[in-house]
Amino acid sequence: MTQTAPPPSAATTELPAFRHFIAGAWCESTSGQTFESRNPADRRDIVGRFQQGTAADVAMAIRAAETAGPMWRRTPAPKRGEILYAFGALMAQHKERLARAMAREMGKVLSEARGDVQEGIDIAFLMAGEGRRMQGQTVPSELPDKWAMSIRQPIGVAGIITPWNFPMAIPCWKMMPALVTGNTVVFKPSSDTPHCATLLVELMAEAGFPAGVVNLVTGSGGEVGDAIVDSPDIGVISFTGSSTTGRSIATKAGAKLKRLSLELGGKNGVVVLADADLDLATDGILWSAFGTTGQRCTACSRVIVEHDVVEPLLKRLETRAANLRLGPGLDESTDVGPLINAGAVDKVASYVDIGRSEGELVLGGGRARDGDLGHGNFFEPTIFAGVGAMDRIGQEEIFGPVLSVIPVADYGAAMLALNQTRYGLSSSIYTRDVNTAFRAMRDFETGIVYVNAGTTGAETHLPFGGWKETGNGHREAGNVALDTYTEWKSIYVDFSGRLQRAQIDNQ
Repeated sequence: MTQTAPPPSAATTELPAFRHFIAGAWCESTSGQTFESRNPADRRDIVGRFQQGTAADVAMAIRAAETAGPMWRRTPAPKRGEILYAFGALMAQHKERLARAMAREMGKVLSEARGDVQEGIDIAFLMAGEGRRMQGQTVPSELPDKWAMSIRQPIGVAGIITPWNFPMAIPCWKMMPALVTGNTVVFKPSSDTPHCATLLVELMAEAGFPAGVVNLVTGSGGEVGDAIVDSPDIGVISFTGSSTTGRSIATKAGAKLKRLSLELGGKNGVVVLADADLDLATDGILWSAFGTTGQRCTACSRVIVEHDVVEPLLKRLETRAANLRLGPGLDESTDVGPLINAGAVDKVASYVDIGRSEGELVLGGGRARDGDLGHGNFFEPTIFAGVGAMDRIGQEEIFGPVLSVIPVADYGAAMLALNQTRYGLSSSIYTRDVNTAFRAMRDFETGIVYVNAGTTGAETHLPFGGWKETGNGHREAGNVALDTYTEWKSIYVDFSGRLQRAQIDNQ
């Protein structure tokens, strides 16, 4: 395994301190306490100190959002869109700075970090356009001299709770549709990536969002996250994270009849049939499995392969994966960065131990500790062969660089294996047969299906989300993202000058 060293430690430099952003001002937490964010490629490198938020801080943020709400709601949607566009333009202007900050705090390699920022830019521009579209319906009335139409209206204050793995794209996926539709926002980022969130909010303030429209509170899920979920003044919540946490949020939000959008786990599979282009399949699998160190909800963790091509495909995967370079994301030559924290390393290691009893370890399987890599959260790209479709490593989300190869007899068995999981986010098939490709589009029980491509790479103008336990039916991205943050209102205008009774006078 070729490895590169992380950058020198910054532990001896003065640590910057960052604050909440509430009602248009940067402020300290009522707790008086802070926490550190560290570089996962070198735990000696402290990115900064951040506010340890409290329920009182959340209450202040909600009050600020409520105060700003009527003004923001009355701002014409095209004008709201113009501010979104200004924010997207600022992200584009600062793209390299944002990407480098992300690579340092989250560990994502620079090329992927730039892509993460670009997703934020794309969704800002897309939703800016919705300020002038945001279609409702205008339909004929069943009565004469009567007008019928529907419009979208904002729900109120949106609670935005985001993960660390896409620390700029996912907050933008959630906040842009919330804001363009006239909601105000209380934003709680992951405690692993508070600096990325702070940089985003700095640009949002610069773009011209009025005071109180966007509020940032950093801190733990148990304190800040629970306060957002429990507040009766938060009308809609959008959460991306673990299925366990999602279930807990759903229980609490459901008791209050809150609007809730959940984007949860995945166990995504690539099907490779005997007629596939194996070189192309290898490219897609490696990128999907080991890009972002496997820390994507759309990452490929299962390769379901027809028996005839298992060996040639496995040989290609092993050869290519063995040459991937481990190292810090800020090194342009790095292929695979660190896992986000020590707990993630322990989790991946525990699944590798399980995999040793379920399949054949072909490559990797260990923590990367050589040299300066020992100061980071590195794990070798790992491949298991001969895994059963119902084995634990073939069923449970690992969220790391571990790939299971599952042999099957034919397309029917492959389709069954792919669908036999409680998740349903992304899937892929490699085949030259157009008829089989269309069967897969119909048969695969996932919210996203790729043909002759890997399981990652969703574009912002189509709906993003999954079936089954991957979520609760809502979608992010695309114009359907507006559904999470709006209520429909049907309007009837009767200009007949007399009482007209629908369903009675038109019999």
